[in-house]
Amino acid sequence: MKNVNLFLLLVAITLSSCNAIKVTTDYDAKVDFTVYKTFAFYKTGIDKAAISDLDKKRILRAIESELTLQGFIKSDNPDILVSIFTKSREKVDVNQNNNYGYGYGWGWNPWMFNGMNNSVNISQYTEGTLFIDFIDKEKKELVWQGVGTGALKMQNREKREVRIKEFVKEIVSRFPPGKNK
Repeated sequence: MKNVNLFLLLVAITLSSCNAIKVTTDYDAKVDFTVYKTFAFYKTGIDKAAISDLDKKRILRAIESELTLQGFIKSDNPDILVSIFTKSREKVDVNQNNNYGYGYGWGWNPWMFNGMNNSVNISQYTEGTLFIDFIDKEKKELVWQGVGTGALKMQNREKREVRIKEFVKEIVSRFPPGKNK
């Protein structure tokens, strides 16, 4: 029973760590982000993303939704262009658990003298990375970039859409830099 509870705890920790999306951002510190009010998508950059057109649409809809919530307006004559780039790779996690064989009660424990019970947990998953770039339309320069990395769980369309929205929300929530959260 003790081993089953430990196993379930390790599975929960592993799954929760896989659900986390790690986000990093970088930006041009000399740019005044308050001048940006409107946006459009940069089709040339988006066409280069190596994912399906359906996933591109899901990502763009999520970005549009998040930016609209922040007060930005989609426009044919935008202040800023939004582009995306994606990549993925297969990952394998190997976790070794060393449990001491001591416990309560009377009797003989076969691990009493070596004191260890070793188990190894192996999990394989796809790690995806989504880059969201904001480009100043007039200067044609990258002014902000958000990068989100996390496990992809793409078993079905609904789960795929939810995961894409999570990625986009985590990244876009950090734009513009310096805003109060």
